Amino acid sequence: ELPVKNFDLFVHSICCILMLYTLLDSKDLIRALTKKNEEIKQLTEQSMLALTSAIEAKDPYTSGHSVHVAEYSKKIAEYMGMNEKEINSVYYAALMHDVGKIGIPLNIIDKTTRLTKDEYDTIKKHTVIGASITHPITAMPMIEQGVRWHHERYDGHGYPDGLKGTEIPLVARIIGIADSYDAMTTTRSYRGALNESNAEDEIRKGLGTQFDPEIGKIML
Repeated sequence: ELPVKNFDLFVHSICCILMLYTLLDSKDLIRALTKKNEEIKQLTEQSMLALTSAIEAKDPYTSGHSVHVAEYSKKIAEYMGMNEKEINSVYYAALMHDVGKIGIPLNIIDKTTRLTKDEYDTIKKHTVIGASITHPITAMPMIEQGVRWHHERYDGHGYPDGLKGTEIPLVARIIGIADSYDAMTTTRSYRGALNESNAEDEIRKGLGTQFDPEIGKIML
């Protein structure tokens, strides 16, 4: 015969399991949780869009750039067979990739002539500034990874840390090529837009040097 205290524990455990099962089986609860999850997801995306719009307002030439990069990055992630959570993380990371430009002087962002070395060094800091801004988002570590390392190059000659090949997080390699493609195919303060054919040629030239060759093939 079981001691009473163990029997009570056993009964309590069974009751908890049954209660959990009942809750999980409740269609109303599932619908409520699904709705709440969608609301949180929508609020997250809208908050990020508002922030990126505020940043891009500093430079009319980059209006819509972050959304374009996010869409390209999402399509690449889907093609690569990532799961829904990973795809969302890639999308949000791409949406936030230039958030660090909020700390870059407007006269540098708006400059229509070639940047000096000091100015270029200053604008490169947007990756580190952005990483510090997104560091607290621990639930989606891909966001900080994409923001900090999307200007790394596959050959190791990028910035801010000179990472090479697969040392560069996958999310950053995806955003890097999506960012470059959109930058090339849109008008900027310092140059006109390339047509799609010329932009694709530039991507091909950069495979294995600037860009991850496998992701580059997907982009093309």
